Amino acid sequence: MSEDRKISTAVIKRLPRYYRYLGDLLDKEVTRISSKELSVRMGITASQIRQDLNNFGSFGQQGYGYNVAILYNEIKNILGLDKLYNLILIGAGNIGCALVNYPNFGMRGFRFVALFDKNPKIIGTYVNDVKVLDITQIHNFLADNHVDIAVLTLPGDESVEVAQSLVNSGIKGIWNFTHSDLKLPDSITVENVRLTDSLMTLSYLISEEEIIQRVDNDLQKSNNNKGDLYW
Repeated sequence: MSEDRKISTAVIKRLPRYYRYLGDLLDKEVTRISSKELSVRMGITASQIRQDLNNFGSFGQQGYGYNVAILYNEIKNILGLDKLYNLILIGAGNIGCALVNYPNFGMRGFRFVALFDKNPKIIGTYVNDVKVLDITQIHNFLADNHVDIAVLTLPGDESVEVAQSLVNSGIKGIWNFTHSDLKLPDSITVENVRLTDSLMTLSYLISEEEIIQRVDNDLQKSNNNKGDLYW
C-alpha cells in the first residue's frame, strides 16, 4: 500500500466485520474460503471484498481463495490488534461500568487501567478489579502511566472541558459516548458513539413504511386541494 494513499473510512469500518467473520470461520475449523463464499456470509459483493482487501496487499490466490488463518492474522495486524492498548474511563456510571465489565475488550487487547469520577460515593470502589479514582487525580495518573485511549461516558456539558484537558495531557485517542461534538486538534483521533442516534435510526426504519404512506397521503391531499382552486 502506498504511504500517501489514504484508505477510505468505509473500508476501515468494514475491516472489523471481516475480522469477526473470519474468526467465526476459524472456530468452525474452516481453512480456506473464496471471496464469493465470504460475500454470501457477509451480505456484500465478492468484488467489494476483493477491492477492500487489495488496499492492504494480495492475500488471495486465484483458484484457491483466501487462507482463513493467514487473512485473519493479517487483518488483526492491520487493525493494530497485535498490540496492547491501555484505556482509562471518565464517568463510572451505568454505561461506563458496562464497558469495563465487557470481557471481549480484554480479549482484543484493550485493557482498562483506571476509572475516574467525581462522585465521592464511588471513588475508591472497584469495577471488574479496576479502581475508581478521583477525577482530580487524572493528570498525575497520566503523567505516571502510559495510556493510549480515553473513554468518555460523562455528561455532555462536562465532556468538552475534560476532553481538552486530556489532549493537554498527551492522550491521542478518545472514544466519545457523550452527546457533545468535540472540537479537538487534527492530531487527536475521536470515535463518536451515539447510542440514542442509533436507536432513533432504528425507530425510523421500523416506522419507515408508515411514514412514507403518510407523506404520500399528504401529497395527494395537497394536489387535490390545488385542483379545487382551479376548478
